[in-house]
Amino acid sequence: MTISAVAALTASLCFAAATIWAGLMDLATMKIRNELVLFLLAIYAALAPLAGFGALQIGLSAAVAFAALVCTFILFALRWIGGGDAKLISVVILWLGAEHVLPYVLYMAIIGGVLALILLRFRAMPLPAFCSGMPWVQRLHAKETGVPYGVAIAAAALFIFPSTPWIKMLS
Repeated sequence: MTISAVAALTASLCFAAATIWAGLMDLATMKIRNELVLFLLAIYAALAPLAGFGALQIGLSAAVAFAALVCTFILFALRWIGGGDAKLISVVILWLGAEHVLPYVLYMAIIGGVLALILLRFRAMPLPAFCSGMPWVQRLHAKETGVPYGVAIAAAALFIFPSTPWIKMLS
Protein backbone atom coordinates (compact mmCIF):
# COMPACT_ATOMS: atom_id res chain seq x y z
CA MET A 1 0.00 0.00 0.00
CA THR A 2 1.41 3.39 -0.98
CA ILE A 3 1.77 6.41 1.27
CA SER A 4 -1.00 8.19 -0.63
CA ALA A 5 -3.38 5.24 -0.14
CA VAL A 6 -2.58 5.06 3.59
CA ALA A 7 -3.13 8.82 3.90
CA ALA A 8 -6.43 8.61 1.99
CA LEU A 9 -7.64 5.68 4.10
CA THR A 10 -6.63 7.38 7.36
CA ALA A 11 -8.24 10.64 6.28
CA SER A 12 -11.44 8.88 5.18
CA LEU A 13 -11.78 7.07 8.50
CA CYS A 14 -11.13 10.29 10.45
CA PHE A 15 -13.63 12.21 8.33
CA ALA A 16 -16.34 9.58 8.75
CA ALA A 17 -15.80 9.24 12.50
CA ALA A 18 -15.69 13.00 13.10
CA THR A 19 -18.79 13.77 11.04
CA ILE A 20 -20.76 10.98 12.70
CA TRP A 21 -19.61 12.28 16.08
CA ALA A 22 -20.61 15.85 15.14
CA GLY A 23 -24.10 14.73 14.13
CA LEU A 24 -24.60 12.68 17.27
CA MET A 25 -23.29 15.42 19.56
CA ASP A 26 -25.54 18.00 17.93
CA LEU A 27 -28.49 15.66 18.37
CA ALA A 28 -27.67 15.11 22.04
CA THR A 29 -26.46 18.57 23.08
CA MET A 30 -27.40 21.03 20.28
CA LYS A 31 -23.70 21.95 20.13
CA ILE A 32 -20.90 21.23 17.68
CA ARG A 33 -17.58 21.64 19.43
CA ASN A 34 -14.85 23.81 17.94
CA GLU A 35 -12.32 21.08 18.71
CA LEU A 36 -14.10 18.74 16.32
CA VAL A 37 -14.07 21.30 13.52
CA LEU A 38 -10.39 22.05 14.20
CA PHE A 39 -9.63 18.31 14.18
CA LEU A 40 -11.21 17.98 10.72
CA LEU A 41 -9.28 21.02 9.51
CA ALA A 42 -5.96 19.72 10.88
CA ILE A 43 -6.41 16.22 9.48
CA TYR A 44 -7.25 17.68 6.06
CA ALA A 45 -4.20 19.97 6.15
CA ALA A 46 -1.92 17.12 7.18
CA LEU A 47 -3.22 14.37 4.93
CA ALA A 48 -4.47 16.02 1.73
CA PRO A 49 -0.93 16.64 0.43
CA LEU A 50 0.18 13.15 1.46
CA ALA A 51 -2.83 11.65 -0.30
CA GLY A 52 -1.74 13.29 -3.53
CA PHE A 53 -3.94 16.36 -3.68
CA GLY A 54 -2.19 19.15 -5.57
CA ALA A 55 -1.84 22.75 -4.49
CA LEU A 56 -4.47 23.85 -7.02
CA GLN A 57 -7.04 21.33 -5.80
CA ILE A 58 -6.37 22.15 -2.14
CA GLY A 59 -6.44 25.88 -2.86
CA LEU A 60 -9.73 25.66 -4.77
CA SER A 61 -11.31 23.61 -1.99
CA ALA A 62 -10.03 26.10 0.59
CA ALA A 63 -11.40 29.06 -1.39
CA VAL A 64 -14.83 27.47 -1.74
CA ALA A 65 -14.80 26.49 1.95
CA PHE A 66 -13.92 30.08 2.89
CA ALA A 67 -16.76 31.40 0.70
CA ALA A 68 -19.07 28.93 2.43
CA LEU A 69 -17.85 30.16 5.82
CA VAL A 70 -18.68 33.75 4.86
CA CYS A 71 -22.16 32.73 3.63
CA THR A 72 -22.89 30.56 6.65
CA PHE A 73 -21.76 33.27 9.05
CA ILE A 74 -24.22 35.63 7.42
CA LEU A 75 -26.89 32.98 8.11
CA PHE A 76 -25.55 32.73 11.68
CA ALA A 77 -25.76 36.53 12.09
CA LEU A 78 -29.39 36.33 10.95
CA ARG A 79 -29.88 33.61 13.61
CA TRP A 80 -30.98 31.08 10.95
CA ILE A 81 -28.25 28.56 11.84
CA GLY A 82 -25.88 27.99 14.72
CA GLY A 83 -22.22 28.94 14.76
CA GLY A 84 -21.15 25.31 15.02
CA ASP A 85 -23.28 24.48 11.99
CA ALA A 86 -21.61 27.29 10.02
CA LYS A 87 -18.13 26.06 10.86
CA LEU A 88 -18.95 22.39 10.28
CA ILE A 89 -20.54 23.07 6.87
CA SER A 90 -17.43 24.97 5.80
CA VAL A 91 -14.93 22.33 6.88
CA VAL A 92 -17.06 19.58 5.29
CA ILE A 93 -17.03 21.53 2.01
CA LEU A 94 -13.23 21.72 2.28
CA TRP A 95 -13.14 17.92 2.48
CA LEU A 96 -15.68 17.26 -0.25
CA GLY A 97 -14.10 19.64 -2.75
CA ALA A 98 -15.50 22.38 -4.95
CA GLU A 99 -17.07 19.97 -7.44
CA HIS A 100 -19.33 18.47 -4.76
CA VAL A 101 -20.66 21.67 -3.15
CA LEU A 102 -23.97 21.87 -5.02
CA PRO A 103 -24.98 18.22 -4.52
CA TYR A 104 -23.89 18.48 -0.89
CA VAL A 105 -25.98 21.59 -0.22
CA LEU A 106 -28.97 19.98 -1.97
CA TYR A 107 -28.75 16.77 0.06
CA MET A 108 -28.18 18.74 3.26
CA ALA A 109 -31.30 20.83 2.59
CA ILE A 110 -33.43 17.76 1.83
CA ILE A 111 -32.21 15.82 4.86
CA GLY A 112 -32.57 18.92 7.06
CA GLY A 113 -36.12 19.48 5.81
CA VAL A 114 -37.08 15.88 6.54
CA LEU A 115 -35.46 16.14 9.97
CA ALA A 116 -37.41 19.34 10.71
CA LEU A 117 -40.68 17.69 9.66
CA ILE A 118 -39.95 14.68 11.87
CA LEU A 119 -39.19 16.97 14.81
CA LEU A 120 -42.37 18.97 14.24
CA ARG A 121 -44.39 15.75 14.31
CA PHE A 122 -42.49 14.49 17.37
CA ARG A 123 -43.08 17.78 19.20
CA ALA A 124 -46.80 17.69 18.41
CA MET A 125 -47.15 14.38 20.28
CA PRO A 126 -46.96 13.93 24.05
CA LEU A 127 -43.50 12.88 25.20
CA PRO A 128 -43.49 9.11 25.79
CA ALA A 129 -43.11 8.22 29.47
CA PHE A 130 -39.96 6.16 28.90
CA CYS A 131 -38.24 9.33 27.57
CA SER A 132 -38.87 11.38 30.72
CA GLY A 133 -35.47 10.44 32.13
CA MET A 134 -33.58 11.39 28.97
CA PRO A 135 -32.66 15.09 29.05
CA TRP A 136 -31.54 15.14 25.40
CA VAL A 137 -34.90 13.72 24.24
CA GLN A 138 -36.75 16.22 26.43
CA ARG A 139 -34.68 19.03 24.86
CA LEU A 140 -35.49 17.77 21.35
CA HIS A 141 -39.18 17.57 22.27
CA ALA A 142 -39.33 21.16 23.53
CA LYS A 143 -41.03 23.41 20.99
CA GLU A 144 -38.61 26.28 21.67
CA THR A 145 -35.61 24.11 20.76
CA GLY A 146 -34.20 24.45 17.27
CA VAL A 147 -33.31 21.71 14.84
CA PRO A 148 -30.02 19.84 15.44
CA TYR A 149 -28.89 20.58 11.89
CA GLY A 150 -25.54 18.90 12.50
CA VAL A 151 -27.39 15.65 11.83
CA ALA A 152 -28.28 16.81 8.30
CA ILE A 153 -24.80 18.26 7.77
CA ALA A 154 -23.17 14.97 8.74
CA ALA A 155 -25.63 12.72 6.89
CA ALA A 156 -25.28 14.66 3.64
CA ALA A 157 -21.49 14.67 4.00
CA LEU A 158 -21.40 10.91 4.44
CA PHE A 159 -23.74 10.47 1.49
CA ILE A 160 -21.51 12.53 -0.83
CA PHE A 161 -18.11 11.43 0.52
CA PRO A 162 -17.90 8.10 -1.40
CA SER A 163 -17.88 10.03 -4.69
CA THR A 164 -14.90 12.20 -3.67
CA PRO A 165 -11.26 11.67 -4.68
CA TRP A 166 -10.52 10.47 -1.13
CA ILE A 167 -12.43 7.25 -1.77
CA LYS A 168 -11.58 6.98 -5.47
CA MET A 169 -7.89 6.77 -4.46
CA LEU A 170 -8.68 3.63 -2.51
CA SER A 171 -10.23 1.71 -5.39
